[in-house]
Amino acid sequence: MNKKKESPRFRVSSNEAINMILRYIRIKVSEQIKAVSGIIVYLILFQALVLGIPILDASVIALGMVMVILGLTFFMEGLLLGIMPMGEEIGIRLPQKAKVHVILTIAFILGLASTFAEPAIGVLKAAGSSVLAWEAPLLFLFLNKYSSYLVAAVGIGVGLALVLGMFRFLKGWSLKPYIYILISILLGLSLYASFHPNLKHIIGLAWDCGGVTTGPVTVPLVLALGIGISHVANRGGENTEGGFGVVTLASLVPVIAVLILGMMFSAQVPAPMDDVSFFAPDNHESVNLFDSVSEMQDYAISKASYPAQLNAFNGREDDLMAYVAKIGSSEARLREVFTTLDNFRTWLVQNGSIGIKDQFSEILTLEAEGVAAANNPLDDLDVVTYISRNVSSALRAIVPLSLFLLAVLYFVLRERLAKADEVLLGLAFALVGMAVFGGGIELGLSKIGDQVGSNLPVSFAPMENHAGRSIIKGFDKELVNVAVQPDGSTTEFFYYEDHGKIKVAKFDAKNFDEIRKLYRYVPVRGPLFGRSPYSMAGILVVMIFAFIMGYSATLAEPALNALGLTVEDITVGAFKKSLLIQSVAMGVGTGIMLGVAKIVWNIPLFWMLGPLYLLLLVVTYLSTEEFVNIGWDSAGVTTGPITVPLVLSMGLGIGTQVGVVEGFGILAMASVCPILFVLGMGLVVNLRRKAFLKEYEPENLELTHEDVAV
Repeated sequence: MNKKKESPRFRVSSNEAINMILRYIRIKVSEQIKAVSGIIVYLILFQALVLGIPILDASVIALGMVMVILGLTFFMEGLLLGIMPMGEEIGIRLPQKAKVHVILTIAFILGLASTFAEPAIGVLKAAGSSVLAWEAPLLFLFLNKYSSYLVAAVGIGVGLALVLGMFRFLKGWSLKPYIYILISILLGLSLYASFHPNLKHIIGLAWDCGGVTTGPVTVPLVLALGIGISHVANRGGENTEGGFGVVTLASLVPVIAVLILGMMFSAQVPAPMDDVSFFAPDNHESVNLFDSVSEMQDYAISKASYPAQLNAFNGREDDLMAYVAKIGSSEARLREVFTTLDNFRTWLVQNGSIGIKDQFSEILTLEAEGVAAANNPLDDLDVVTYISRNVSSALRAIVPLSLFLLAVLYFVLRERLAKADEVLLGLAFALVGMAVFGGGIELGLSKIGDQVGSNLPVSFAPMENHAGRSIIKGFDKELVNVAVQPDGSTTEFFYYEDHGKIKVAKFDAKNFDEIRKLYRYVPVRGPLFGRSPYSMAGILVVMIFAFIMGYSATLAEPALNALGLTVEDITVGAFKKSLLIQSVAMGVGTGIMLGVAKIVWNIPLFWMLGPLYLLLLVVTYLSTEEFVNIGWDSAGVTTGPITVPLVLSMGLGIGTQVGVVEGFGILAMASVCPILFVLGMGLVVNLRRKAFLKEYEPENLELTHEDVAV
């Protein structure tokens, strides 16, 4: 009887083992550094050298970037060791052992669970802080109070997409009809939403959700299941799609789910209005965007104008001052409402009564003496809350998905877990990695993205430079002069000396503390390019920046290289890997550039996406099935764990500065343009291939007597 040969084992010393582990860790960390460092260095150099603005909180951002690299290293390794082996095993065994209804049920739950595990989902929740409740009530509701509903809608959308994808593989259907139907539904819903006062503000969020879902967790699991079912359903070997197309469905169906969710809740929120009306006493009961009255009052104090704050307290100034004084007396409450001590100082200078300024005179005096500049940014961070928030988020993401995969293996497939120790180690790595990565996004990626986005408009518009603010002591109102405009209006200004040069500054009464003779001066810079605001020269600089950012970030995506090799293999070398990579990168760069243009000029997203998708439907009709699957799935590899937080933060930062209601939509544009570029290049490749084959058809060959003889 032949015995199964065991794999040879090699004994190594403890020092050799440690060196091997360290070498392995160094290789994995260096891979993530290569993927992250290029785009981060580009952002920092652009802000420092082109915009001439130093990076604020550089030490905190550096710490955050280290956490991002380490977290992503652990997370990706955990994904490969723990989650992916289970996903691949299910993808192979499930079609062989389960009936159709079981396969579809498991596919739905897998799509739902994998969505919660996506690192970028947390970025969507964090984006809620930049949306003002009175300008976009429904959008604010989804990003704050009902953020769990939003994530659930996205997860249900991904689950339904997997069901459609698996059913398609089982039936052997083309992807084209799915695209025609889904895009028609999407354009119809988006067109309706664009005319609704509340729904129009969630269009960008809905389409961006399609990009967020196709991340490092969902895509490998979806492909593993799709490849397994596609292989089993096509035993004859005629199908060469290799699981392509299911990622496309996973990026389209969630958009429909979010738009439908918006329609369900649109009647429960007030229409957009100004902040004074929003916080008016007779509107308090209709403002159901907050869990309590105190939460509404906190929000008014931190975000709204002073008249609106008074309305939140029924017009009683004494109540407002007493409430703020109570907040200022508690370090935890001050951090909760104002985020930083500097924001609290600003409120005191601009809105505080004489009594409350006296109560917190020490804080104002410290700023006047320049002590505030020495504060450590980490002092404003509640470390315990910060750690518990990211750990609990990682637990909610990884544990349910892992338990579901294990349950399918043991109870549905009746399979034992191969290499259980490696899988458990991988799950632990994924858990630690996601917690560290989430914390790094909060401290590093989101901060640098928001800073660059907030500072980009200085290229084409004047902006306040809060980094250069100072306190002018002994300021007297008699120093203020008045300038008359051509239309008869007046502007107040004063002269001040800056490093031996006399400059002119606009006077803002809300920054003047007349009792203490202190003036909080915030310098204004810009536009850096062009003489007038919104000059084409300045906007062109921003467009070029956006294109280079998208192009270079895409080249760093490791999934794109893997896709390029697969495409080159499927097309038998007709569509080269380098050609696909360049097509996708050019598409992403163009998409991000158009997305930034949408925010700068406040163009409704539908009127940019609609024509592009209509053109895409035409190109899809003209394309072959293999290129349709490749082209539409190529958008999924562009939205990686680094690109998504940066693009979202940058878009919201630009939107805040230029005064638009929301800054979503860049991811949506960065998803549609690569599809157009790849399908367009696919048409060219097909034409060349047909011309080549036609040239070598027998009737087109001139045969000589010698050829015939041979």
